[in-house]
Amino acid sequence: MNRLCFYVVLISSTLMVLAGCVTNPITGRSQAMTVSDEQAAQKSQAAYNQLLQEAQTDKVLDEDTSQVRRIQEIANPLISQAEKLRPASNQWAWEVHVLKSTEVNAWCMAGGKMAVYTGLLDKIQPTDDELAAVLGHEIAHALLSHQAEKMSRSQMQNASISVGLIAASMMGYGMPGMGALANSAASVGLELPNSREAESEADSVGLRLAAQAGFNPEASVSLWQKMLAVSSNHQPTWLSTHPDPESRISAMQVEAQKLMPVYETARKTKPNSTSP
Repeated sequence: MNRLCFYVVLISSTLMVLAGCVTNPITGRSQAMTVSDEQAAQKSQAAYNQLLQEAQTDKVLDEDTSQVRRIQEIANPLISQAEKLRPASNQWAWEVHVLKSTEVNAWCMAGGKMAVYTGLLDKIQPTDDELAAVLGHEIAHALLSHQAEKMSRSQMQNASISVGLIAASMMGYGMPGMGALANSAASVGLELPNSREAESEADSVGLRLAAQAGFNPEASVSLWQKMLAVSSNHQPTWLSTHPDPESRISAMQVEAQKLMPVYETARKTKPNSTSP
């Protein structure tokens, strides 16, 4: 092993040790964390408050009360199941709003701060079961600490680039070229694989939440078929931060079938079904 390789290995190992590993209680996966859930939630709260203020000023916040009511009625049973899966989340100040935008999107920040864009409602025209699949997936990201993990990876990536440049300088390599190489390696080696894994985890846990809340998990398949129909972006699995759409749909079909008994049981006891 030459000296440059030695420095890279040493630095990478040191960063992993400094980051600390936490075993996720839901998935059992080890996550390298430099940012805690509490820190991620605090940052999310501040960003969420600013976003809502701007949306209110621009008159794009919760314009249609019937849309807001529908979203809340679907989100509430999902949140109840989320709190059972991760009891600590019952201390979160859960919140969901509808933002007027042509973008097909929805998200849930750390701490349970959610938003659904009208572009998703208008272009996808989701059934309640399909909308539950969307919200379940986004809630799962928060439950699984994915935002804190992503923020941690970003810190590690920046640190990797910095120490990589130092090591390269010590070996006499040009700084600009090594900077580009470090940035590329950090992006592909740290960001993409974990992000794909996180998306798959959110798919699985989100489907479980939906089924337990009395929403048909098979709706996730029709949802993503609709998503494909309105999207022209079809990237291969290896170079995408999300699983390949066709692979994703296949995995959901298998998972949904396993969860059908859970759904059937929950549906019988669901007080006021919002599903058609």
